[in-house]
Amino acid sequence: MKNCTLIKCGDYLSEKAALNERPKAIIFLAATAVMWSLGGLLIKSINAHPLAIAGVRSGISAVIMLITAGRPKFNWSLAQIGAALSYVGMVTLFVAATKNTTAANAILIQYTAPVYVIFLSAWLLKEKVNLFDWVTVIIVMAGMAMFFIDDISMGGMLGNVLAAGSGISFAVFTVFMRMQKEGSPLESVILGNLLTALIGLPFLFTNLLDTRGWLYLTVLGTFQLGLPYILYSKAIKHVTALEASLIPVIEPILNPVWVYIFLGEAPGSWALAGGIIVIAAVTVRCVIPLRRHASHIDPAE
Repeated sequence: MKNCTLIKCGDYLSEKAALNERPKAIIFLAATAVMWSLGGLLIKSINAHPLAIAGVRSGISAVIMLITAGRPKFNWSLAQIGAALSYVGMVTLFVAATKNTTAANAILIQYTAPVYVIFLSAWLLKEKVNLFDWVTVIIVMAGMAMFFIDDISMGGMLGNVLAAGSGISFAVFTVFMRMQKEGSPLESVILGNLLTALIGLPFLFTNLLDTRGWLYLTVLGTFQLGLPYILYSKAIKHVTALEASLIPVIEPILNPVWVYIFLGEAPGSWALAGGIIVIAAVTVRCVIPLRRHASHIDPAE
């Protein structure tokens, strides 16, 4: 009986410790989103092949992470490899999408990732999906359809399709990272960055970069990718997969704002309306569960 009590006490303390880590995890995700939001502006400002941009950015990011994390521990598990490969798809498709459509379209279509996370987390992580989740899916898909009304040109349409592929990759990446909540998910990001760097290396020679281009790439690799993913890898252990893809709502809001302020690029009216619908739906879906978690914590404890 005593052993049973000790086990229950241990479980209670572990659960309480996890709840105490949630606020810090949410702050980490918010900071991550702000740094991620610089991507559209910097990518648009670099005159180079999309795969070259993705490769150099990831190479610099890998160096930052290796310095921070020390000696990586690669266990070559399904979750680690799956996260690394989906990371490659996510970052390369996003850069290509940003070059082929507006920055607003690229980030907002990628931000439909929570729709796919709902299906994947229920299947692979056994995380519960309720009616509210399904309503969110329907609303987000309706908002996403509005992006394709604006871009009837082949270039814009290609960018939108690439952005959708990046969103799917982001969802798969989120789930595989969540699978490693008891381990060290940062190694997946390091491995993904190394693979992306290898893929992008040959394309670096298609168009030689000037000093400004290298400066922007350094900022991309360090502050837009490297440091944010260190924070993301820490936060993913203390939030659900769906929350990890919903909380960084700051990114799709700020990303097109920076591009509009500094480059004058604005999304179309249909895309803007669709973006508002997507952001509103995922924000509401994010806020309500967080308030429920907060209400379950006894302040006196």
